[in-house]
Amino acid sequence: MSQRLAVFDCDGTLVDGQAAVCTAMDAAFLAHGLPYPDRHLVRRSVGLSLPQAVRALLPDADEELRQAIDLAYRGAFRAAREAGELVEPLYDGVRELLERLLDDGWLLGVATGKSDRGLEHCLATHGLSRHFVTLQTADRHPSKPHPAMLEAALFEAGALPGSAVMIGDTAFDMAMAVNAGVRGLGVDWGYHTPAELSDAGAEAVARNPLHLLELL
Repeated sequence: MSQRLAVFDCDGTLVDGQAAVCTAMDAAFLAHGLPYPDRHLVRRSVGLSLPQAVRALLPDADEELRQAIDLAYRGAFRAAREAGELVEPLYDGVRELLERLLDDGWLLGVATGKSDRGLEHCLATHGLSRHFVTLQTADRHPSKPHPAMLEAALFEAGALPGSAVMIGDTAFDMAMAVNAGVRGLGVDWGYHTPAELSDAGAEAVARNPLHLLELL
C-alpha cells in the first residue's frame, strides 16, 4: 500500500507571508527607481517562482531589469531575515492540523515558490522542520504549475499520485496538482478566491484547517 502524502504550499497556506513579500518587492522596485508595484498584483503572484513573479509584475520590462529586480528582492528579503524583522505567522489551526495528520499516519511535504533558505528558515522559526519528509522549492524546480516539485515529493516519500494530495491557496497549486495527477484541495484563507481554485482543478476548498482535516 502506497504511503499517504499531503504536500502543502507555504505562503498563503501554512503561513501568512504577504507582508514580507510586499515589503521586499517594494524595496526592490524602489532600488531601481520604479514606482511601488500594485500590492494586489504582488499578493496574487505569491506562489510563483521569483523570476515568474517579477515577469508578471513587469511584463514589458527587459530581461536585464527583471533580473536586477530579482536580485534586489532577494537582498531585501535576506536583510529582513538577518535583522530579525521577517514576520511570517502561522495561520490559526495549522500546527494542530499538521500534528493530527502525523498522528493519523500521513507523510507531509512542502512544495513552494520560496528558496531553500527561505523555507528552511520559515519552518525552523515555527519549530516545524521535523514534520516534513520532503521539501521542494523554486531553487531546484521550474515554477508552478509545472509538476516537477510534486513529482520529486512523490519520489522522495515513496508515494503514488493516487495516494497523495496537494494543498494550496492559489490556482498555481491546483494546476500543478492536475499536471502531476494528484488530488488538489484548496484553502480559502490565502491569496486566490475559492472560485479560482475550483476552476483550476480543486476537488474542494477548505474553509479552515479543521474543515481541511475533514476533507482529507
